[in-house]
Order: sequence, then structure tokens, then C-alpha cells
Amino acid sequence: MNPVNNAPRLLMRQLHEIMASADAAEERLNKVVHLVAINMVVEVCSAYFVRGGDVLELFATEGLKSEAVHITKLRVGQGLVGLVASTGVSLNLSDAQSHPKFVYLPETGEEIYKSLMAVPILRVGKVVGVLVVQNKTSRQYSEEEEEALQTVAMVLAELVVGGELLNQQDQNEGIVDKAGIMRFEGLVFAEGFAEGVVVMHEPKLEILDHLSEDYDLQLKRLDRGFERLLRQIDEMMSAEDVIHHGEHREILDVYKLFAHDKGWRTKIETAIEGGLTAEAAVEKIQIENRSKMMKTNDPYLRERLSDLDDLAYRLIRHLMGKAGTAASINLPDNSVVVAQNMGPAELLDYDREKLKAVILQEGSSTSHVAIVARALGIPMVGQLGEGILDLEENVQIIVHGLDGEVYISPPPDILESYRDNIAARAKLLARYDDMRDKPVITKDGVEVELVINGGLAMDIEGMHRTGATGVGLFRTEFQFMISETLPRIHPQAEFYKSIIDAADGKPVTFRTLDIGGDKEVSFLKREKEVNPALGWRAIRIAFDRPALLRYQLRALITAAAGTTLNVMFPMITDVSEFKFAKEILKRELDRHRKNNRPMPKDVKVGTMLEVPSLVWQLDNLLPNVDFISIGSNDLMQFFFASDRENPKLNKRYDTLSPPALTMLQFIVKKCDEYNVPLTLCGEIGGKSIGAMALLAIGYRRLSIAPAAIGPVKMMIRSLDISSLEPLMNDLLSRSDQSIRGQLIQFAKDNDVRIQ
Repeated sequence: MNPVNNAPRLLMRQLHEIMASADAAEERLNKVVHLVAINMVVEVCSAYFVRGGDVLELFATEGLKSEAVHITKLRVGQGLVGLVASTGVSLNLSDAQSHPKFVYLPETGEEIYKSLMAVPILRVGKVVGVLVVQNKTSRQYSEEEEEALQTVAMVLAELVVGGELLNQQDQNEGIVDKAGIMRFEGLVFAEGFAEGVVVMHEPKLEILDHLSEDYDLQLKRLDRGFERLLRQIDEMMSAEDVIHHGEHREILDVYKLFAHDKGWRTKIETAIEGGLTAEAAVEKIQIENRSKMMKTNDPYLRERLSDLDDLAYRLIRHLMGKAGTAASINLPDNSVVVAQNMGPAELLDYDREKLKAVILQEGSSTSHVAIVARALGIPMVGQLGEGILDLEENVQIIVHGLDGEVYISPPPDILESYRDNIAARAKLLARYDDMRDKPVITKDGVEVELVINGGLAMDIEGMHRTGATGVGLFRTEFQFMISETLPRIHPQAEFYKSIIDAADGKPVTFRTLDIGGDKEVSFLKREKEVNPALGWRAIRIAFDRPALLRYQLRALITAAAGTTLNVMFPMITDVSEFKFAKEILKRELDRHRKNNRPMPKDVKVGTMLEVPSLVWQLDNLLPNVDFISIGSNDLMQFFFASDRENPKLNKRYDTLSPPALTMLQFIVKKCDEYNVPLTLCGEIGGKSIGAMALLAIGYRRLSIAPAAIGPVKMMIRSLDISSLEPLMNDLLSRSDQSIRGQLIQFAKDNDVRIQ
């Protein structure tokens, strides 16, 4: 708040008096916006609320034209207010009119106001309105002012509870399509089909009491809440299935780290001292954390939101005496759990025999909970949108974990079709299992090696389960990303040795740290970069912070005692970088030997090829390497100059295009010329049609996700490469944007299985 005004406690006291009064809801709203305008020294304070799911209506204002109230309306997503409503993320702009989403509304008279701050009004995690302040002068509102406005917005959500300000019809969002079938579309996080009944993961918690002046009482309540939360986490970690599954414990360790974070607790205590109840303080800090993390470009931090949300919701439930989720009840035998989001610990709470699938309003395919779902074989679909949380319990539901579709109370024809799909999927998975020990060889006798990409202990189980012959890419950065400090050498070595031991003699290729870009680590402070994927990342960080690489190599050498150490370096751009990295490895090997420590019996050193410039240095590179691994995801991103995370671009360029495949074929020929083993890692080889194209241009070793081994192996065993090669040579000579269609047609004409 502005220092010339009363302290935050005074604002909370005045806010409490207004909200506790017997005035009508809209009168209380008018008094609140007036109070905010005075306390924050702003010329405008306005409150918008959502009607019918997608329309924002101006309900109250101090400073704009009064006749605009209930007249001014915006679509969710329209203008700056609509942007906040659609994203749930605050805006703080010193020059609002220069923002590309700015929309001028003449009836409000807001053209004279330059600066703007807008925060979402949230109810049970759903945006129900937007609270806005504006000033004529260009002004950057402080972080304290933003937090104060968020607190007011949180209290205003009380007006929506019980239909005081809006009736239930105004709040509901339509989710029925034109055919009258209730259907949702989302993203597949873990593949599979499921038919069952809806079970809501947790009751909708409405915090009705936000304000309190009994600070000591609220702090004591918080202490008790934390005691129960930490005890609950300890109980989960001592459960038998967690003790005997290293990957579950590994993820829960991260979860426990968040729960013990002193900074989180201190912020909650400060919010209580500012005049909030304990549960409202937890909600306030989580709203602030969510807003900050949604603004970051770092996908990893965004993905950690589910873990933080999970902890905050658990703590709130303990504070409100409603600690249980649906996992604590007697579940139906065919339960499909529906949640806004979920942490990995909560998924592990459920009875694995009764849980058939999980569907999430939000979530990410690379979140901890999605990783656990895939490991347990539980279908999961996420990013399904708002209406999914409005479902009634016990209604019939079908989850299509291949297309990302969810049907509610499906009609008989759709039900029959999906049951056929479920039966067909079960037969297909059984066929994959039957092929586990069969050779990976084409119909014309060409042998292919399939290995997996991994980064967690659970991925080694996937290698054994699918019959893969090793790990072609083990990403080592995850252990660093979950640590607040640089991991010490001994814990690193223990983890790498556990991976080598679990592989049981099958080769594991460790990639050194590929941090930076979209993979932040808390112990390494970095400046904001305009193009992080092209910036200070991977081997570039290692050269500037050599201790990172030296300590990691020291740990890998220790872990590989008596075995073969396969290590490769990421993001190599020219040959001199590889030589420099290899020299660091040599020094660490010499140091290890000099100290009379157990040595690896052999060391193989390679590089990731993911920067196009390296393709044109192969004559100089190949004599210096033991192997090459193509990082096709990054290589194709840089080749097309197309951000793979950008939804506007991720379908514009096809990796199955003549220029891309010609470059990949050139690499094969060069590696063959120098007799250097070559592996391709990445999404191209993980799809049957892409793998088929790669085999036709000479690739014989693919490193793919464990779940892709079965489909790709089935394709290989049904393919005659000699009949495809002439067609491929012709297709590569064309100027087509993509040859995917021709390859699919070839597969159909020649009975090649491209599931």
C-alpha cells in the first residue's frame, strides 16, 4: 500500500466492517471499490463479474462513468480485463493503452487513464471476476499494492457464494455440444481407455470467513494445521508401496521439501498478521504464487504449480476440518477421479484396483503426477477446461486416453464404440507384451536396436518391461532441478550407480547437465534472456561454471566403477567445444586414477547433435567421438527456426519433410563413412510413421519413450525396408512441405502396422 495511507490492518478492519454489514451485496461492493480507491490513492477502482461463463459485466466503479455499470460488457479474453479473466494472471501496466490487448470502451470514459492493475477474483480456483485500479499518470504499482488488491479480490469472492451477487444460472458455463452430448477435449498425459463413474477428487471448499482480528488464534490454528499436514506427508512416505518404489519416494521427497519451506510459512503468517484467517492467508499466498509462476516462461516452474496447489489445498482442508479427499472413502470399483489439479502424493493415496482413470481441469504432461500416472498405467487426460468441475458424482463417464476425449453420460452408440476401442486396446497391449522377447528385425532381415529415453528410476523399469536393449539417453538434470543447492558428489554418484545397477548389464548413456533454457535450477541465478532456447544453457553453462561439469563427471566416474561409462555432452555447437569438454573428462579420469579409486573398465564419449552448425563439421568431429546421438527435438526446432512450444507454430513445419529428412540422411552417411555408432533420440522416432521414415534413410538405432517401444517394434516387424527405399529416394527429391501422407499410404498398401 502507499506509505501515506493507513497500515494494511486498518484496511482489513474497514473491509471486514463493510462485508459484515447487513447491506445488499451490490451496496457492499460499491463501498469496497470506494475504500480501495481511497486507500491505494487511485483514481479508478472497478469490479467486473462473469455472467454465463464467458461475459464480463461491470458491476461497480469508483472513477469511471456511473452509467456504464451493468452496461459495459466484455467477452472473456477481450481487452485487458478479459485477458486477466481468461488466464487468471494479474496485470500491472504503466502504459495500458500500448498493450496489444487494450480495448477502448467509450461509455466508461477510461481514455484518460494510462496505468492499470487488474487481478482475478477467484472462487474455488475459478475466475469469477476481475478487480481493476487505474491512474491518469504512468505509474508502476508496487508488489505490495498488487498483493493488497489480490487480498481485496479474494474477499469479494464471498459475494458470489450463495448467489448474493449472481444467481447460479449466471455462474454456470455451458458444456453441451450441438449434438446434445456432453463432451470435453483435452491433452493426453497418460495413454489408455477407461469407462466408469465420476468421483470428485475433493469437496469444493468455500472459505466463508476471510477476515479476523484475533491474530494469535489464527497463528495457533496455522501451527496445528501444519502439524497435521506434515504428519500426513510422513504417513504417505512410510506407506509400503512408496518404500518399495524408488520413483514414488523420489517424487515425494520433492513434495516434502516444498512442505517444509520456511519462506512459504512465513508469508502465510505475515498475511494472518495483516488481518486474514489462517485458511484465507494460505489461499492468498497460493494465489500470489500462482500469479507469479504463471508469468514465467519456464515450463518446469509452471509444472510445479500442481505440487504447490496440492500442498495449499491439503493445508486448507486441515484448517477447515475437511482433510480427506475421495481417496479416503469407499470408492466405486470403476472410479474416474475428476480434479482441478492433483499432486503425485494424492494420486498415490488412491486404491489402484478401483481407480480407472484421472481427468484434470489443468495439469501438464510433464508434471510429477503425470509421470506417476504413466508409471502406474493409469490413463490421464488434462487441460479439459472449466466445466469439468461442475460434473455430478456417479454419472457415467468414458475417457479416451489416446485422443484426449471425455464423454459424460454417453449415448448407447458412443458407449458401444468406446467399449470396442477398449477391447481392441487391450488386445493390442497384449500383443506388445507378447513381442517383448522377439527380435527387432524387419521382414527383409534388417536388425534394428530400440533403446529408451529416461530421466527417473521408474524409466529403467520401463526398459525391462518393454524388452528394450538399454538406455540411449538418460537425462541427468532432474536431480539438479529439484534441489535448492548444488547436489553433492556422493548423492549424485549413489543415484547414477542405482541406475546402472537397475539396468542389470544393459548399457546406459548419461547426458551431462542440460539446464538453462526452459530448465531452471534454483542454485544458479540467471538473467532473463530474450531467446532462452538459444541462450546460456547446457554445455555453455558448464564451460562458464566448470565446477558443475567436473563434479558431475566425478560422480559418474565413481558410479561406473567396474562397468562401461557412456557419457555424452549436450548442445555442442562446434568441434572445439567437444574437445574442451572431453579434456575436462580426461582430467577427472586422471584425478580418479591418481587417487587409486576404482575405475570404469571402459569409457565411451559422445555428443548430442542438436545444433545444425555441427552437421557441417562432421568430418572434423567424427574422428574424435565414440558415438553420436541426434537430439531430434532441438535439431528440428533450430533447423526450422520454429519454437516447438509455440502453439501457432508447432504444426506448421513437418519433420517428415524432404529437407529435414535429407539432412538426417546426410548424417547417417557420414557416420557410416567414419564407422561411428549413431542413435536418434526424440519424438520423430517415437511415432511409428516417423520411425519408418528413419529406417528408410538408414537409421538402425532409435532411443524412444518406453511406451513407444511396442508400437514401433510392431511396425518394424511388419516392414520390408527394401520396398520402401526406392519410394523414399523419390520423395526426398521433391519440394513438398511434407511427405507424411505418402508414407502413410505406403504403410496401408503394404500392411505395415503404424498404430
